[in-house]
Amino acid sequence: MYTRYCRSMLCTPATATERYARCHRSGADICLVDLEDSVPLPHKEDARRRAEDFLLLAAAGEAPVRCAVRINAVSEPDGLRDLLALRDYRTPPEVVLVPKVESPRDVEIVHRVLGPRPELFAVVETPLGVERVEAIAAGSPGLRAVIFGSADYALAMGIDLAWEPLSYARARVVNAALAAGVHAIDSPTFELADQGLLRHESVLAVSLGFSGKIALHPDQVPVINEVFSPDAARLELAHRVVAAGRRSGLGITTVDGAMVGRPFFEASRRLLEEFGPPGEPGRRSPPGTPGQGENHLQAPTKGTT
Repeated sequence: MYTRYCRSMLCTPATATERYARCHRSGADICLVDLEDSVPLPHKEDARRRAEDFLLLAAAGEAPVRCAVRINAVSEPDGLRDLLALRDYRTPPEVVLVPKVESPRDVEIVHRVLGPRPELFAVVETPLGVERVEAIAAGSPGLRAVIFGSADYALAMGIDLAWEPLSYARARVVNAALAAGVHAIDSPTFELADQGLLRHESVLAVSLGFSGKIALHPDQVPVINEVFSPDAARLELAHRVVAAGRRSGLGITTVDGAMVGRPFFEASRRLLEEFGPPGEPGRRSPPGTPGQGENHLQAPTKGTT
């Protein structure tokens, strides 16, 4: 079954070493160091060396920080060089982002080189990638999430980088990911100073089924985390729906004047599994901890926890 485990992922260029510490303190669920689009071609080798420092700095911090590395496309020489470099890192990343994925084979190459340890996120950002996203989500070994890359997709399609023209591609990515039991993560909001647009796009992403969103600046992280987490009123409603389901034996009943049934009970239970207070019955166990009881929410069926 599906749960959110990455609301926000903050991206930092590998060459911007002065931003490393702030990224780690940002509160993002995953801190990403980028070797691809944000690094000019002449600086790729330097970026590979510096990216290891990003991981080492996170490992030496007082609080645990989950780190990811976005490599270059495996169809390019720099992508292959990235993979060889990652094999030698003293502190490997927990997650590796594979850009411009157009076939399950792209992800399989990374999985074969790096082994099962890092979780893999496939970035789908081309028309061919969107056309094949169902096969990518379902047939890629080690895959834990699919990310929609709006900028490259809009460029390839010759369309506006706005929500409406990209809604079809977004919906298809989400449906393919959830059908395969992996997460769907939305592309960033590129207007860094427009918090209103960020919130608006985040709300739309949640409503469409995305479990998280990429951030390009630390100031975007709090908004994304807030929108992708339920507020107290929603959690309280979920408690009432679950309680009503127990009283009715999972039969049709009403809560606050609205009819509810099995899909509502299950949705509320999942919400409480993930976001309920620590120690609450049915609360989702920490990553890597076996679940207890019949109400434990399993992680997505693909990938590892």
